Amino acid sequence: MTGRAVRGERRLSRTLAEVGLDGGRSVMVKRGDEPGAARAEAAGLRWLAGAGAVRVPSVHGHDARWLVSDAVPRGRPSAGAAREFGRALAALHAAGAAAFGAAPPGGPVEAYIGLAPMRNVPGTDWPVWYAEHRVLPYLRAAVDRGTIRPAETAVFERVCERLPGLAGPAEPPARLHGDLWNGNVLWGADGHVWLIDPAAHGGHRETDLAMLHLFGCPHLDGILDGYRQTAPLADGWADRIALHQLFPLLVHAVLFGRGYAEQALTAARKALA
Repeated sequence: MTGRAVRGERRLSRTLAEVGLDGGRSVMVKRGDEPGAARAEAAGLRWLAGAGAVRVPSVHGHDARWLVSDAVPRGRPSAGAAREFGRALAALHAAGAAAFGAAPPGGPVEAYIGLAPMRNVPGTDWPVWYAEHRVLPYLRAAVDRGTIRPAETAVFERVCERLPGLAGPAEPPARLHGDLWNGNVLWGADGHVWLIDPAAHGGHRETDLAMLHLFGCPHLDGILDGYRQTAPLADGWADRIALHQLFPLLVHAVLFGRGYAEQALTAARKALA
């Protein structure tokens, strides 16, 4: 995929390695456990790069299982990089998408968020789309796995019923990273923030921001300051964080069990309150 000979390899996990190539370049070699995962990630990285806003690793190639992209040398978080990243994230979102749920060009409908399947089905109405394609599928999967009890589904169903009134002012489809937790935000040695491992799709921009809040992020206040300097957020956005966190929390409930189910229940009740 790169046309260069391998000079060394450092295993980082069961599916990820940093590989040194002839000439001094380092690349990340990632194996997708599911067919189509590498294709989805490659399409997402290229779509994000195409906005000319955020920094993402260049994709050298992929096939059904493997993805090869540039390695990002690590640095330290800084307030200046955070504000710059906030401005870049706002510009990424403003680059837009064809519809809520739209897949990146060349990306599959059957994509992934982490290890969980994620269907990219287009829609024009965000509250309806979010309920049908981001909340309810993972709620059903969590019930099937026994991590959410059938009697607990009513609170999530009430959120979905009330979504048109809870969603805030209508927004156009934004170009989302889609899995913007702290682990996918790299503070580069070059003094800039880089994004990896997207679950890219068209969505609501507040969803990316809610993900940053979910697991914490260094200099989050600075990121938000930079964002709002570029693209002010709608009134009440902070009160909607729990609403947008339902999607990733339910994904985690499906993948990792009851603790995240309890967090999802708390978020649902907070969204309704």
